[in-house]
Amino acid sequence: MATVLWMSQQAREGETMGLARRLRDLLLCIFFFLFIGLIVVRMAETTEGKVEGEARVVDGDTLVVSDMRVRLIGMDAPELAQTCLRAAGPWRCGSVARDRLLEMVGAGDVQCRLRGEDRYGRSLGRCTVGPLDLGATMVREGQAVAFGDYEPEEEAARRQKRGLWSGTFDRPRIWRQTHGGMSEAPHISADWMTRLWSRIGHEGD
Repeated sequence: MATVLWMSQQAREGETMGLARRLRDLLLCIFFFLFIGLIVVRMAETTEGKVEGEARVVDGDTLVVSDMRVRLIGMDAPELAQTCLRAAGPWRCGSVARDRLLEMVGAGDVQCRLRGEDRYGRSLGRCTVGPLDLGATMVREGQAVAFGDYEPEEEAARRQKRGLWSGTFDRPRIWRQTHGGMSEAPHISADWMTRLWSRIGHEGD
């Protein structure tokens, strides 16, 4: 009887150890692929360039800087023809978003760090005017939504009921789908990978 109990205990311990090894291997694989992804993104970032100068505003998330069409990365603004709703009634949220971006770029030259292109050949970039991050400001003020980045800014705008969040609206991606616009997936930028890796590192401390 003692032998049977001992064998049963050994079997349970073996199963526990096997599960632990599989979990360890899985975590190692996840960390490995995250590490490789970070390296690839960093290499891609070093091959991308910068563009700066006076900017022309196309809509709430697209600029033309030095003859280069730049889509602001990580955010999505309402389309120019899009309307939203609030207590006072419909309002042209797409035009308002464009006008706010126009106001910001009018303050000085725009600098964009480019991060590749989207499926339509537009350069993706994080653009600033001085210390002002255009994408972050647009999302923080509720003139645009997070689109692969700027989730904290969107949450702050939502809590404060700013801009789009003062009423109801279709997210621009949904509006485009229902109105025959361009199909676009959320952006994943190098900064997103860096922040993810940083969070993982802090959790391990």
